[in-house]
Amino acid sequence: MQVRFNQLSGHLKSGVAPLYLLCGDEPFQFGEAARLIREKGKREGFDEREVLDAEANFDWGLLTAAAESMSLFSERKLIELRIGNGKIGKEGSEAICEYCERPCSDNLLMILAPGLERKDLTTKWAKRVEAVGALLQVWPLRERELTAWLDQRLKAAGFAPESGVAAMLAERAEGNLLAGVQEVEKLRLLHEPGPLRLDDLLGNLADSARFDLFALTDAAVCGDRARAHRVLSVLRGEGTADVLVLWVLAREIRMLADAAGAAARRASLSQVFASHRVPKMRQQGIETALRRLPLSTLRRLLQQCAEVDLTIKGLSRQDPWHQLAVIADCLCTGAPPPPARRGAAAG
Repeated sequence: MQVRFNQLSGHLKSGVAPLYLLCGDEPFQFGEAARLIREKGKREGFDEREVLDAEANFDWGLLTAAAESMSLFSERKLIELRIGNGKIGKEGSEAICEYCERPCSDNLLMILAPGLERKDLTTKWAKRVEAVGALLQVWPLRERELTAWLDQRLKAAGFAPESGVAAMLAERAEGNLLAGVQEVEKLRLLHEPGPLRLDDLLGNLADSARFDLFALTDAAVCGDRARAHRVLSVLRGEGTADVLVLWVLAREIRMLADAAGAAARRASLSQVFASHRVPKMRQQGIETALRRLPLSTLRRLLQQCAEVDLTIKGLSRQDPWHQLAVIADCLCTGAPPPPARRGAAAG
């Protein structure tokens, strides 16, 4: 079965599954899910815990041995199998499939695979785990999901947040669930349970926003100008190198230009997406963006990127962050970039 993170607490009320596969790259949810499963297992008598780190050259016979050996300290045992990158090879696949054939009620197996890719979920061993136990994927929350999640955390902490409170928390802690949780805990210390107003937040919240560079391109592709400019502002304030921001924007524009060229030839975009390793969840948004971004505009934006590169190298007197903001704005709106400034070269 598949279990979403927000369903896990309800799922565990009816007891633990024989085994779990946890994967995904959102560290707070990943750690929280593992903790909840461990605690529930302990309440059900899985008092002993054995940890197996499946690194390179791991002996997969150790999994079989752990499953078959009697616990020295209790009747039931939790086995944690850690496979960081999710690459287990034929021997590992066979060992896990064999375990799935004969799961023991005295063992609880939890496979921790934060580096597992979505395509790996179609492998034989992952499908067997899903059929016999539970698959739990944790991915970074989108803005609306983060707002709903924080609203639930506030209510669980005893607050009755007015409209907009959770949204403000999400804005302040965007991209950082742990920061959001810490803000909720801070509010518990500063305020009594009950109604929680926006005014209560304004004096207490630190700006905990932490942006991944790729949040900028996501906002630009979605056409969200306000979000794109806020991401740029935070990246600049955090001291992110302008050359890194240029790199991620130019990379995105090159991909969009390749996709626009393929669309103009009436060719399939799937090959472009594959060559640029575009996740499936982003592909529809990119196709939508191409409706406002003709190939001619994208080529001019690449020229703008070259101009920013000259500025960063000290060959122009322009402000690179202003230039980057113009490029992001053009991606959001589809407007063609302004002509190159004459006489901007440094003397």
